[in-house]
Amino acid sequence: MSSYDQKDDLVRQSMVLYDFCTKNHYENIEEIKDLGSGLNFKKKGLNKLIKDIIENKVDRIILTHKDRLLRFGSDLLINIAKHFNTETIILNDKKQSFEEELSNDVLEIITVFSAKLYGSRSHKNKKKTLK
Repeated sequence: MSSYDQKDDLVRQSMVLYDFCTKNHYENIEEIKDLGSGLNFKKKGLNKLIKDIIENKVDRIILTHKDRLLRFGSDLLINIAKHFNTETIILNDKKQSFEEELSNDVLEIITVFSAKLYGSRSHKNKKKTLK
């Protein structure tokens, strides 16, 4: 999830994934939750997942949507997982048109950079008020 505002969505996704795993009799489930941009490759959970895949500790990755893994780069990570015999299941694998995917990507980039811009301005303003 990108922000704390989307925490309710994270809870819903968690319930959907848990129900799917229960119905399919998957055991030894580990849920990884990360808050942060889909452009952030430094997220703790993401890096743990990559490490566990490389160490052959992961049989399958189950996602509600492909972009929940990464906004850009999810195909790369899915291919790497496949080479380590890790299956990837995407519950809502709705194919988007090129235009839909492009507009979503552009919106994601604008959101991330505007958050950085406003975050840095806010940090600078806090410093000014403390002086």
